Amino acid sequence: MKKNTHPKFNKITIKCSCGNIINTKSTLDNNKELSLDICNICHPFYTGKQKITDTKGRVENFKKRFKNSKIFR
Repeated sequence: MKKNTHPKFNKITIKCSCGNIINTKSTLDNNKELSLDICNICHPFYTGKQKITDTKGRVENFKKRFKNSKIFR
C-alpha cells in the first residue's frame, strides 16, 4: 500500500449563525473554522416552525380546489 496518499483528517469547528457549535473532523486545515447560515438546530424543517409567505392567497386557493382530493386525506 502506498504511503501518504490519503489526506490528513483534522479536527475543525463549525459555527452556525444561531450560536450552535459543532466539533467534527474534516480534511480541511487543522483548527479551521467554518461558518453556517443555518444548521439542524435552527432549520425550520427540524424545528417545526415553518413559515409560508403567501401574499396572494395561493395556498388557500389550492386548498379550496383540492379539499376533496386524496392529497389531504
